[in-house]
Amino acid sequence: MTHEPLSVQVPFASEEVIRSLNAGDPVLLSGTLYTARDAAHKRMIEALERGDELPIPLEREVIYYVGPTPARPGRVIGAAGPTTAYRVDPYTPQLIERGLGGMIGKGWRGPEVRACIARHACVYMAAIGGAGALLGQRITAAEVIAYGDLGTEAVRKLTVKDFPAIVINDTHGVDFYEVAQAPWRKAGGAE
Repeated sequence: MTHEPLSVQVPFASEEVIRSLNAGDPVLLSGTLYTARDAAHKRMIEALERGDELPIPLEREVIYYVGPTPARPGRVIGAAGPTTAYRVDPYTPQLIERGLGGMIGKGWRGPEVRACIARHACVYMAAIGGAGALLGQRITAAEVIAYGDLGTEAVRKLTVKDFPAIVINDTHGVDFYEVAQAPWRKAGGAE
């Protein structure tokens, strides 16, 4: 685990870049990522089941679980804080198996998603909940590209510059939440 943030280009340049990220690494993401929440994920899985193309590429791409607020005058987007990742767990393995490189949200992932991340070149990162206004300032462009009828949950293509996150689940099967809590459990006698 490094303590200085790693500058990382998204989409990820290669599988090796994804595999080099370790749970606990702080990262500053720059480039392009996509937004999608539960309703959009449900539609994407339904599209896959019908044999349709997805509205976004998956290979080494990153999906941010966010439903941004409307932009104030002079801004490209409003507050853009993460939503709880567990809500999209039922849909996530199918996207990871098709090449998704990363996800950003908040909170824990279920065992099936963590196992899928470890089997494939994928990472789960967390952004700070409650800091949506600040995170929105790291987004330099935003465009609705699919499911516009979902409003705030529409799929957007975002351009980000030094977007802060921390790697929670890596390809080595490590969960940073578990690692970070272990010393406190020992100190409190919970183990």
